This record gives sequence, C-alpha cells and structure tokens, in this order.
Amino acid sequence: MNWTKQLTWKLLINVVLSILLAGVTVVALLLLSVLFAEMFTIVRDILNAIADNIPPELFIVGACLFFFFFYYYLLMRLTVKRINQVIITVQSIADGNLEQRIKVHSEVDELGKLEQNLNEMAHKLQYSIEEERRAERTKSELITNVSHDLRTPLTSIIGYLRLVEEDRYRDEIELRHYIRIAYEKSESLHLMIEDLFEYSRMNGGMNLQTQRVNVAELVSQLFVHYQVPVEECGMTLRMLNAQRPAYVNADTLKLVRVFENLLSNGMKYGRDGHFIDMVVHSDPVEAKVEIINYGEQIPQADLPHVFERFYRVDKSRTGDKRGSGLGLAISSTIIELHGGRIWVESDVEATRFIVTLPRVP
Repeated sequence: MNWTKQLTWKLLINVVLSILLAGVTVVALLLLSVLFAEMFTIVRDILNAIADNIPPELFIVGACLFFFFFYYYLLMRLTVKRINQVIITVQSIADGNLEQRIKVHSEVDELGKLEQNLNEMAHKLQYSIEEERRAERTKSELITNVSHDLRTPLTSIIGYLRLVEEDRYRDEIELRHYIRIAYEKSESLHLMIEDLFEYSRMNGGMNLQTQRVNVAELVSQLFVHYQVPVEECGMTLRMLNAQRPAYVNADTLKLVRVFENLLSNGMKYGRDGHFIDMVVHSDPVEAKVEIINYGEQIPQADLPHVFERFYRVDKSRTGDKRGSGLGLAISSTIIELHGGRIWVESDVEATRFIVTLPRVP
C-alpha cells in the first residue's frame, strides 16, 4: 500500500473517529442536562426555552456537527501542520534554498515517509547541482591551464620558425640549433596533447583490459628498457628485489604507463641524486613497487597535491623541468581503477613514489 492510500485511510479514520466522539459527547451532554435539570431549576428553565424555540432534532444535529468539526480539527491539526511545513520547505527548495530540510516527525507513518523521501530528493538534487557546478569549474580550470600550457611551446615554435623563415641565423649550425629547439618544443606539445586526451578519456570512464600480470617481471623489463635513457640523464638506474614473482590483475599497458610516468618524473627531478631505484615488495595481500629518486625534496605542503592535475611543485612554469602537469594525475587514476593505492613520501634523503596493487594467486 503506497503512502497516498495510507493517507486516504488516515483521513477516513479521523472522520469516523470524529463522528463517534461527537455522538458520544452529545449523548453525554444530554444525560448531564437531564441530570442537572432535575437538580437545578435554572437548568430546566434554559432547556425548556431552547425546546420552545428550536426543535430537539435540529438541536441534536447541530450539536453533533459542532462537536464533529471540533474533534476533526483537533485530530487533523498536527497533520495539517506537518503538511504545511512540507509545502513551505518544498517552496523554499524550489526558490533555490537547497540546504532546507523537513523535520521528520515519525518514521513509520505515511507523512513521515513522505518527509524522508522529500529530504532524500532534496539531498540528491543539491548533490547533483553541486557536482554540475564542480564540473563547470573543472572545465573552466582545464581550459585555462590547457590554453596556457599549449600557448607556451607554440609561441616558442612560432618564434624559432620565424627566425628560420626570415633567414635570421648566422650559419647552418645556428639554423640546426633553431630547428632542434622547435622540434623539442613540438615534441613537448605532442606529449601534452596526448596526456590531455588520456586524462579526459579516463575521467569519462574507461574499461581496463585486465589479465594476470607478474609485476616483478614487468618492472624488470622496464629496468632494461630505461637503463640507457637514465644514463643519458647522467644517472644510474638500479633494481632491487625483483626476483620473486608477484601476480596482480592489471591492464599491462596502463600499468606500464604508470611506471613510465614515475620514472620520467625521477629523471626530471632526481638528477642531483645520480640514482633512481626500482624496488619490488610483495606479501600475500598486495604487491608494492617503489620508484625512488635522490634529488630535490618535495616540500611537505606540496605532498598532498602532487597527484592533482596541472599541479607543479616548482611553481614556475618555465625551464627545462616542464611537463604536461597530467602525468601523475593519470597515474593516480589508473591505479585507483585497479583498486590499488599510490602515494609519495619525500624527505632530505629521497623521494619515494609507492604503488600497491591487490595480489592474485
């Protein structure tokens, strides 16, 4: 039985109860009047005067109607008050006061259920609108950051190509230098656009192509692949504890993307330390991979924000340490989709990016 039918039945019950109470009251008054008429002459005179001017049947009907409405008002007063409160609150919500809620007087009757449902509806409406506003703010911030980040390499590319087009170079060596810079900037621009598409795709919903993967073996392959690039940065790549198999359910390509992002971050910011370590741990519950560099420390105030999109620890947006600002945000999203965790620890000795993933047999 839905709440509208229950409310209808409650109204009918109140009507019947009011009729019964009115009847009982009138009968009681008649009995009392007869009793008092025998005891007091003035009461008998009043009743005789009423009987001479008003037919007894009409008097009884009038008394019944009066007491019916009186009792019905008393019985319905709380219900009407609650309904009015519902109307006022709903109107307030409709006017934009989304924080308004209805006081729930009972959790068992139909009005109480209506009050609960309206509160739940208001909460969902408020949450939906707040999410929409957050999405709009995110979209605006995204456009602002992307515009700024795309404009910087584009300006450099256009500037150097203009020098080449106008023959404003001394010799072929300087020409090649300008072309190399323009090429590097275009590569940076390409990386930025790829990261942007990847991030947008993930936030729009992405299905993982998971399979049983040996994380230790995967890290070993990355170690071999990245030895030369790390050496070209003047650093040494080292690997520890990767002999023991550690299996997880993962999308191999996406997981590789995470570790590549962390290695790239270490190559970019860890040059002062001369080493990058890849460490694999495992226990019966989870597999853990650490990418450690010994370069500059990340300030404690920045640690909670390093996985936010477009966040950079070095607030300057120039220099040779620029990136898309999306690599770590993409890595965080990928690990979360795998049901794992990723975080960073940093002190004066080392910066550790730690990834944990649930183990499988």
